[in-house]
Amino acid sequence: MNFRGKEVLVWSLNNYIGLANHPEVRKADAEAAKEWGMAYPMGSRLLTGQTSKHEELERQLAEFVSKEDAFLLNYGYQGIISIIDSLLGRNDVVVYDSEAHACIFDGVRLHLGKRFVFPHNNIDSCEKQLGRAARLVDQTGGGILVVTEGVYGMAGDLAKLDKITALKKKFNFRILVDDAHGFGTMGKTGAGTGEHFGVQDEIDLYFSTFAKSMAGIGAFVAGNEDIINYLRYNMRSQVFAKALPMPMVVGAIKRLELLKSQPQLRENLWKIVKALQSGLKEKGFNLGNTESPVTPVFLSGSVVEASNMVIDLRENYRIFCSIVLYPVVPRDVIMLRIIPTAVHTLKDAEETIRAFGEVYEKLVAGSYKSDKVGSFLK
Repeated sequence: MNFRGKEVLVWSLNNYIGLANHPEVRKADAEAAKEWGMAYPMGSRLLTGQTSKHEELERQLAEFVSKEDAFLLNYGYQGIISIIDSLLGRNDVVVYDSEAHACIFDGVRLHLGKRFVFPHNNIDSCEKQLGRAARLVDQTGGGILVVTEGVYGMAGDLAKLDKITALKKKFNFRILVDDAHGFGTMGKTGAGTGEHFGVQDEIDLYFSTFAKSMAGIGAFVAGNEDIINYLRYNMRSQVFAKALPMPMVVGAIKRLELLKSQPQLRENLWKIVKALQSGLKEKGFNLGNTESPVTPVFLSGSVVEASNMVIDLRENYRIFCSIVLYPVVPRDVIMLRIIPTAVHTLKDAEETIRAFGEVYEKLVAGSYKSDKVGSFLK
């Protein structure tokens, strides 16, 4: 990537399987834009925005994630909020993970009924909250919705979907999984974290965005036909919004085709992931509990030190990665978040491991303590 006139090695793009600049994707996008333009179809799906291409993409997505039906959404963030808002009434209870994505939190905030949170991936607490929820809905006549991510996009660890879905034997609830970072990367075929754990059939509503592995715009939710039809007629963000433009739909069909037909893309992603993560671990870096391509590197230092370090990486090592600070992580914790992709190379990984080793030595030596950000630059 060219950043302010300099070529940098970027580890901050969610282009997991490398479709963003894939020649077949660019060709499909360009041809669809030429044929249809960006305006068509004009109108919402319930009115004049329904096309056979939209329906075709929904059928293919549902089949790929082993669900009866799927519904296209305009955006991921907006989609999750609207799904939660549409599903829950004041007599229902929602149970969710404390480290869920911001879109889940915003959706839960719209709920007029009770909401119970459990500490991240704490199954004992999840069971306890489900017990509280069950006692409450016995009185209200409502239902229970559990909401979790599949892959947690900040730290890279996985929701314990096998253990959460196993609680269905004890409690009556539905589960909504936001698998933005799992779709295309996890599981034998790339169908996601549910496939990875072998519990896809136990997931009532499976959601993913197109903004990660699909390298596009839009999202979808898949599940039982009755539930999906209910959402089609009740999701206000879709009922009162224009349908996805045709080039984005046609482009998504091509992207899904490549995701399914070229497993080497996902295989190369994981080759880079394993090389990068194992190399960093050998250098003594703490990567937390990641089990996915998301690669967090945890360090200790102040905000000033973090700022200086990331500038040093960018300006002197030509490495661009995301930095995460308080309040997302505890005070004096620095998290450098790396996103490997299928289009990175083993040489890229080697250069980054070497650079991280050098900047860590500078961090320990106190080279980044200067109050003047960037004072150490060459």
